Amino acid sequence: MKPQWSTQSRYPAQRAFVVQVAQPAPGDEQVPLGRAEHLVSGQSTHFTTWAELEAFIAQILIKTENKPP
Repeated sequence: MKPQWSTQSRYPAQRAFVVQVAQPAPGDEQVPLGRAEHLVSGQSTHFTTWAELEAFIAQILIKTENKPP
């Protein structure tokens, strides 16, 4: 079977993020849960809950997908 090649990726760079999750010391609740960075824009944030991470990603995607190419 010959592979099908597409000019559009299922995973475009505009949707790429790096997410790092911290491993805090026991009893250290001041450490953020993690850090996220949008690879194309370089925007980043620290998050203390999964909801904050989700909100950051949604905010970036709304900005980048509403921009004209």
